[in-house]
Amino acid sequence: MADTKERYIEAVGRRKTSVARVRITPASKISVSVNDKEFEKYFPTPALRMTVLSVFNDTPEKFLVTAKLNGGGISSQAEALRHGLARALVSHEPGLRIKLKVKGFLKRDPRAKERRKFGLKKARKAPKWSKR
Repeated sequence: MADTKERYIEAVGRRKTSVARVRITPASKISVSVNDKEFEKYFPTPALRMTVLSVFNDTPEKFLVTAKLNGGGISSQAEALRHGLARALVSHEPGLRIKLKVKGFLKRDPRAKERRKFGLKKARKAPKWSKR
């Protein structure tokens, strides 16, 4: 069996068209790198950082997090990363499942842009109707 420092847990989180492939490794402090960049540089606003790190409020343990994100916008990517982290934490410690489920971090938010239909201007907007 491998050394404990070499072991990591992998999970995938999704939101809209964003996909986050997440690896967590037990460490002495929480450190996150996204697409080989610093966490603070990738998510510039405190709100986005709070979205991602809110998962760690329920666990006293610290982790080294590496994530690969692609697709979607930055807000969607932050929520996809949170989803992936929640899934990884549950596979590391199954007791966290109930706490994370109540907060809604384990649900893959299904809302996405609706496709445009033939004969309409947008997904549901119809052209102006006239009788004659």
